[in-house]
Amino acid sequence: MSTNVRMEMRASLQVDAELCSFIENEALPGSGVEADEFWLGFLRLVQEMSPRNEELLKVRAEMQAAIDQWHRSNDTFDLDKYRSFLYDIGYIVPPGPAFSVSTEGVDVEIAHVAGPQLVVPITNARYALNAANALWGSLYDALYGTDALGSPPTGTGYDPLRGEQVIAWARTFLDEVLPLDDGSHTDVTSYQVVHGELVMTVGGQTTTLTDPDTFVGYIGDPGQPSNILCEHHGLGVEIVIDPSHPVGATDQAHVADVVLESAVTAIMDCEDSVATVDGADKTAAYRNWLGLMRGTLEASVTKDGHTFSRTLNKDRVFTTPSGETVTRPGRSLMLIRNVGHLMTTPAVLDKEGRPIYEGLLDAVVTVLCAVHDVRRLDNTYRNSRTSSIYVVKPKMHGPAEVAYTNDIFTRIEQIFRLPTNTVKIGIMDEERRTTVNLAECIRAASARVAFINTGFLDRTGDEMHTSMHAGPMVRKNEMRTSTWLQAYENWNVDTGLACGLLGHAQIGKGMWAAPDLMAAMLEQKIAHPAAGANCAWVPSPTAATLHATHYHRVDVHERQRELLESLQAHGPRATIDDLLNIPIASDTSWTSQEIQDELDNNAQGILGYVVRWVDQGVGCSKVPDINNVGLMEDRATCRISSQHMANWLLHGIVTSDQVRKAFEKMAVVVDAQNADDPVYEPMAPSFDGPAFIAATQLVLSGVEQPSGYTEPILHARRLEKKNTK
Repeated sequence: MSTNVRMEMRASLQVDAELCSFIENEALPGSGVEADEFWLGFLRLVQEMSPRNEELLKVRAEMQAAIDQWHRSNDTFDLDKYRSFLYDIGYIVPPGPAFSVSTEGVDVEIAHVAGPQLVVPITNARYALNAANALWGSLYDALYGTDALGSPPTGTGYDPLRGEQVIAWARTFLDEVLPLDDGSHTDVTSYQVVHGELVMTVGGQTTTLTDPDTFVGYIGDPGQPSNILCEHHGLGVEIVIDPSHPVGATDQAHVADVVLESAVTAIMDCEDSVATVDGADKTAAYRNWLGLMRGTLEASVTKDGHTFSRTLNKDRVFTTPSGETVTRPGRSLMLIRNVGHLMTTPAVLDKEGRPIYEGLLDAVVTVLCAVHDVRRLDNTYRNSRTSSIYVVKPKMHGPAEVAYTNDIFTRIEQIFRLPTNTVKIGIMDEERRTTVNLAECIRAASARVAFINTGFLDRTGDEMHTSMHAGPMVRKNEMRTSTWLQAYENWNVDTGLACGLLGHAQIGKGMWAAPDLMAAMLEQKIAHPAAGANCAWVPSPTAATLHATHYHRVDVHERQRELLESLQAHGPRATIDDLLNIPIASDTSWTSQEIQDELDNNAQGILGYVVRWVDQGVGCSKVPDINNVGLMEDRATCRISSQHMANWLLHGIVTSDQVRKAFEKMAVVVDAQNADDPVYEPMAPSFDGPAFIAATQLVLSGVEQPSGYTEPILHARRLEKKNTK
């Protein structure tokens, strides 16, 4: 902690003065809770829950030490013995009787609508607003401005030929999801509402939708509507008609755009995609979340030489076929991701002067901010229409840690006098002890669970760290085809369905990490809804719009019902033994060049991410990989690369000298990739800055890092950097 940070004493807690002022002067007013009541409740939370947190972390360490020793003592891997050992130490707990979650008051966006999910760093107000406003997205723009059609746009002016390709693609899509009784949307010359029915003119003849019930409403004059809203698989499809628009003016039906309901939900992230290491950082994150919950957040945006203020979109009002009005949300339903149980924060010190657990601070302050939405008197910017608060909790290890989280929110609800289970929990299935005990994890919060997902990046990092001493791991790219990973993806969906998440919660899938490769995403990411996931992560609003087309082509709810029937008839598709299939390389006779390529690839990825994290406080960004392909990097990807290098170092595939030389070689590459950044500080040729040191530490001491997490080293080096400015 910086020596010049001023602390305020509140109920035996020392609180960063900036954070204290934010809580008392911005977050508490209007919450219905007075400052003294809040601080006393917070103190009790810290005193009661901190010892349990400490004990849970001790159990983690003891189990890891026992697993390490088992592998060191067993030269030959015997799956039966290994499985029995994990049961004996309590790593795997015996399954209980069948049950179904009882989560109530869940918004339709989570319980019933399948669609894309955005994850965005809460510390960047512009990104947060973009994500919140990404519920509706232009299909025309998404197709035109990316490589979705097979190649990216060229030049600066409008390309009419490309525009024609976009329109043709969109009209074909409309034919798929909103088919006409006769003809094609390509040939429609007018859209009208006649006697409450959507009527199209094709070849001089009128026709209607094959399924008239998909027509939801319109805006404007029924004879010349400006907007037509339909619905397919629960998602809105809007046809925008504007003869004054450059595109609409040349279209025979004056269609200017097709707008899709896109990012149905958005996770505002306080964890892996941010770098919040002190009171000032935490305050900035919480202030943005409060602004979203109050509907007051603004951000200045400069585009094409013009600067304007971006705010939250308002809800949208349409006239229904019967002449009444229907309101559709203008914003994605927002969840907030807290940090895990591991880290402490210098933003608040307990009565002994020790940093408190950061997860406790996140929990109480993010709920405080969301209380403003729960107690909102009007619906102008309402987030949850059921008065729920959605908190995604990452990096939990097993049922006891989920039960602990459940108890935290019970106590916080008492502080704010909220009904029990107002706070809904998202369980990130990204640590192996959670995976193998997933049903019991869900049971531990069965009245709160509103979300589970597979985070294959962190899950891969934990897989490698848990089995660090079992042997050298396969090359990183081979990990995607490992038995355990395929089993993990199926296990998560099957377990969620078996625990009754249908109609109560989201079953999610992980991130598409290449924001510039939208053609590949369109081809591959349809696998997520096809696997039964009713949400999957995307890196941008544009990607959300394109990914939304997958949820029109796959009826996720029907797919989930099929999977549930198969599960009931044949049992789960994966077994515990599949999940315990460690990705050890069966053949390590790699060439020296193959080994060097693996080192270089990992080192470059780590450095490209860490240098921005430590030097600039950027927790998530599009980082060029070794081939200059932009990939979304966060702490999860860094965890994989560092643990992989640490594993090969431990087992003698590489030496510490090779690791060091790879980092120095790649630092020069990363410096060149960031040469156009005016605030970038090169790592070469001195190789002695906190960013470079942090990157090498992640590998050289990777075996000792708790669960292979990157946070302890990154936080320490970021604080060092901030304190030298």
